[in-house]
Amino acid sequence: MQKGKGRTSRIRRRKLCRSSESRGVNESHKSEFIELRKWLKARKFQDSNLAPACFPGTGRGLMSQTSLQEGQMIISLPESCLLTTDTVIRSYLGAYITKWKPPPSPLLALCTFLVSEKHAGHRSLWKPYLEILPKAYTCPVCLEPEVVNLLPKSLKAKAEEQRAHVQEFFASSRDFFSSLQPLFAEAVDSIFSYSALLWAWCTVNTRAVYLRPRQRECLSAEPDTCALAPYLDLLNHSPHVQVKAAFNEETHSYEIRTTSRWRKHEEVFICYGPHDNQRLFLEYGFVSVHNPHACVYVSREILVKYLPSTDKQMDKKISILKDHGYIENLTFGWDGPSWRLLTALKLLCLEAEKFTCWKKVLLGEVISDTNEKTSLDIAQKICYYFIEETNAVLQKVSHMKDEKEALINQLTLVESLWTEELKILRASAETLHSLQTAFT
Repeated sequence: MQKGKGRTSRIRRRKLCRSSESRGVNESHKSEFIELRKWLKARKFQDSNLAPACFPGTGRGLMSQTSLQEGQMIISLPESCLLTTDTVIRSYLGAYITKWKPPPSPLLALCTFLVSEKHAGHRSLWKPYLEILPKAYTCPVCLEPEVVNLLPKSLKAKAEEQRAHVQEFFASSRDFFSSLQPLFAEAVDSIFSYSALLWAWCTVNTRAVYLRPRQRECLSAEPDTCALAPYLDLLNHSPHVQVKAAFNEETHSYEIRTTSRWRKHEEVFICYGPHDNQRLFLEYGFVSVHNPHACVYVSREILVKYLPSTDKQMDKKISILKDHGYIENLTFGWDGPSWRLLTALKLLCLEAEKFTCWKKVLLGEVISDTNEKTSLDIAQKICYYFIEETNAVLQKVSHMKDEKEALINQLTLVESLWTEELKILRASAETLHSLQTAFT
């Protein structure tokens, strides 16, 4: 047998390929991580399982220093390392927060502390942690308007809501910031600027871990559930893993245990939840490739796009779908059109004489071959419409990347979102073609 052609050689090549894809470059030697380790050690944190590294595809993350077994503790971060509202209230900001009325929100307290400590620079006790935080974020609220305009309609609307929310958050907080002037030599307007607050808001929104709700008299009634977890927050997301994560009241530590196995020098992931890519983009500013939860949303406008305008019962059908919760979350996924989407289309495609059967449709019963075929045909038309639209947007993004070099990182992120949606739509088109063959 020719060398390198056998089964053993193929297995070895696959293992090497997997290793090269997942193996990162250890960054423990970098000054910012040396300082962070010292800072964490002073707060009683020791770790031999993980090391900071840079990985292809995901960027900065944490690498396993040794093989990790199912059920093993990945990391246990002491409460003394967590940045919570308790941290803020115990600080120089506490007196100002306590006397401010109406009480500031827990989010405002955390954001104010982050901005203030970042401004303090080398004087900040949290400097080692602040040094490793991103300098900028890629949530939609941080993107240029012309880039936001390229997002899918549903995501664009949410992105605009997000921007309005943060702008209102800033505007409503300015009087509180003004009350902090005695703490600073510089004008507070120059310290607590919109860009500074936006950075802090994104830091909390994208990196905080969940704690059980607490209530402080000096803070508003909004849920106080966020904590920033230095070092632990370097763990990246993967939809393909599961972990158990929570604050342990007995050990007073935030603990993460893996339900997967990790080989030495592999990137260790956690899962932020079963989120689709639009949710990940909106909340965290990234897209997950081959995300099993990814989908393409069908709006009401597109749902009825290929239905006959002469259907006198259309308004009644739409009303029924609304009343029974079938007008939202209609999607195409990797396995084809969702059951909800096909059910909605089957009801909308009911012939006049079959309209009284609409309850049976919602229960999943087959009304007729004609109804089944018609709904599949409409689903296919919608799918092809999305494919055409997606290709057009991708072409536009490609042209913009050539013309606007300053926006290339933002455009590449948007491009990855549309590329993943195109893969889903093509998979759905194949599924629909297979389903239709049963009626030919």
